[in-house]
Amino acid sequence: MAFPHLQQPSFLLASLKADSINKPFAQRCQDLVKVIEDFPAKELHAIFPWLVESIFGSLDGVLPGWNLRCLQGRVSPVEYSIAMEFLDPGGPMMKLVYKLQAEDYKFDFPVSYLPPPPGALHVRTSDCAYFILVDRYLTWFLPTEGSVLPPLSSSPGGPSPSPAPRTPAVPFASYGLHHTSLLKRHISHQTSVNADPASHEIWRSETLLQVFVEMWLHHYSLEMYQKMQSPHAKESFMPTEEHVLVVRLLLKHLHAFANSLRPEQTSPSAHSHAASPLEEFKRAAVPRFVQQKLYLFLQHCFGHWPLDASFRAVLEMWLSYLQPWRYAPEKQAPSSDCQARSVSERWAPFVQENLLVYTKLFLGFLSRALRTDLVSPKNALMVFRVAKVFAQPNLAEMIQRGEQLFLEPELVIPHRQHRLFTVPTFTGSFLSSWPPAITDASFKVKSHVYSLEGQDCKYTPMFGPEIRALVLRLAQLITQAKQTAKSLSDQYGESTAARPFLSWLGFYPADTNGSYPGNDLDEMGQDSVRKTDEYLEKALEYLCQVFRLSEAQLAQLTLALGTTQDENGKKHLPDCIVGEDGLILTPLGRYQIINGLRRFDIEYQGDSELQPIRSYEIASLVRVLFRLSSAINRRFAGQMAALCSRADFLGSFSRYHLLEPGLSDRHLLSPVGRGRAASLARGPRLSLRFLGSYRTLLALLLAFFVASLFCIRPPLCALLLVLGYVLYAVAMTLLTEQGKLHQL
Repeated sequence: MAFPHLQQPSFLLASLKADSINKPFAQRCQDLVKVIEDFPAKELHAIFPWLVESIFGSLDGVLPGWNLRCLQGRVSPVEYSIAMEFLDPGGPMMKLVYKLQAEDYKFDFPVSYLPPPPGALHVRTSDCAYFILVDRYLTWFLPTEGSVLPPLSSSPGGPSPSPAPRTPAVPFASYGLHHTSLLKRHISHQTSVNADPASHEIWRSETLLQVFVEMWLHHYSLEMYQKMQSPHAKESFMPTEEHVLVVRLLLKHLHAFANSLRPEQTSPSAHSHAASPLEEFKRAAVPRFVQQKLYLFLQHCFGHWPLDASFRAVLEMWLSYLQPWRYAPEKQAPSSDCQARSVSERWAPFVQENLLVYTKLFLGFLSRALRTDLVSPKNALMVFRVAKVFAQPNLAEMIQRGEQLFLEPELVIPHRQHRLFTVPTFTGSFLSSWPPAITDASFKVKSHVYSLEGQDCKYTPMFGPEIRALVLRLAQLITQAKQTAKSLSDQYGESTAARPFLSWLGFYPADTNGSYPGNDLDEMGQDSVRKTDEYLEKALEYLCQVFRLSEAQLAQLTLALGTTQDENGKKHLPDCIVGEDGLILTPLGRYQIINGLRRFDIEYQGDSELQPIRSYEIASLVRVLFRLSSAINRRFAGQMAALCSRADFLGSFSRYHLLEPGLSDRHLLSPVGRGRAASLARGPRLSLRFLGSYRTLLALLLAFFVASLFCIRPPLCALLLVLGYVLYAVAMTLLTEQGKLHQL
């Protein structure tokens, strides 16, 4: 794309806008590369805001952007390759940024302009250009090996010059909070700082981290979070799963970045020696930039995320932050006993300075786990993951020591009387306002807790009686869920084995009482039940290790909760009391039903002729048969009553066919129900509803078809069926009478 050197910037911008409509994507990117290389910063600064919007989309929706969130190499390899090359940390876009910085051009971008989190995606986020670019920028500007790479040359003559010292920027408003501009805040170093060449190697890294934090956690400054919790808040914010995944990517890289310090640099004595700006930045990256906002972000997710399996993304983000040792460069020595590796004492300061992330969020997870269905393999897996992480050797002890430091009474010492438990804030780069290291462990823990929860917070110890009681309750529910999973597995096996060969034709016995299982056994299957049992078994073992629960305690609590089975091997009814109108569920009973731990055996207890038409019945035929049987019953009511009142075999035969079992003989749920049912006895009547069933009609057709194979005509076949039924009815009548005699 050739432009005269003396073109006006407005004409350059207009030409690029026209090309963005008329030219294909590959050609547009080639033209942009040429423009960035050939034009000076004086003309390029006018196109920079438009270029950003054309790539990432405009706020008004006119420019859709390059859709980096969905752009994948395996779907659109050409466009993907071009976009990744253009936006690479060493690519043309960043060359443009360095060119503009060298000339001291400024672009205001208030944090309030940041877009809300992206919506739900139906693609693999790890394959998208957006996530891969985030990883590349983190690797480039926050290196785990070596130092930050210098900016690339923007011209053949040599590298871009460093920006000159700048005066502090004018503050601007963002969500009602007064901050300096997002980028100018960090570029505005003091002259003494700019005089040190080493400072230039990290200010870009610091800026990048701050940009990412503002983009993904800008709702979670302490003041903003308090506004969101207000009942009068106008803004309803809920992060998406994609949002959580990109924050987890940031956390994992920050841990690796901070842990890339050499062992001699992490020792306390290293702080007394002159450290390079990069080393200081590695120590400060997590506590200074991320810790507070991340804690509030996690707390919001724990309290507002739906109670479903999608919470796994939040859970893994939390567990990634809790375990910085997983991203340390040292490798785990091979172990023959397969025991979990002990957490080194080196990590005790991190645990203490992030105490609430371990303890209060563990309490938040407990409250969620107590409200979820632990029979579900996905929910059981989440409980297993948390229990396994906290059961790592020495971790619980470090958490407990951190709590002891916080609960330690504050001594009245003169040099402590005026100190406030606050976290330093930024007005410029952290290099110009770095506070002296605090060596008092107790004060550091208190400062962490009070800065996040306020001076008047009420701390609940993780190993205190309140949380221990919740853990015991969770252990009870885990035991119940294990028994329920085993019961479901047994029911699944029995129902599969008992299903007849011809069930696919519709001859499987109908569930006339309308009972239903608590869980969908066909969807769960044996493998899911086995996984659930394994996860819950290990989770219970890990919880016992962390909170030192004994087997005797578990056995006693299990019995107290009523999880034992009766003599028939069936579960008890849900916990309930008997009221005037029947059984009334208690809160525990409602919880048991919601989580599938217990259930009522539901059966239809009204008039069998008036029960709803089932899916296996022909609706019109059922209605016709009901009218016909009702007419017969009205016409011959007296004769049927006389037959049923006889004491001979004919009376027994009539009662077997014309009298249905009384509701007083059924197993009802309460004495109140049985008392009312006794008054609902019905007289003898004929029921023809069985002829309206698809199964009955198919069975008759099959019988006639089989008879035709043996040259038996339909009338003779019908006669044989009637004779067969009469013999069956006679036998059943005799057996019924014998049973009544034995009861007497």
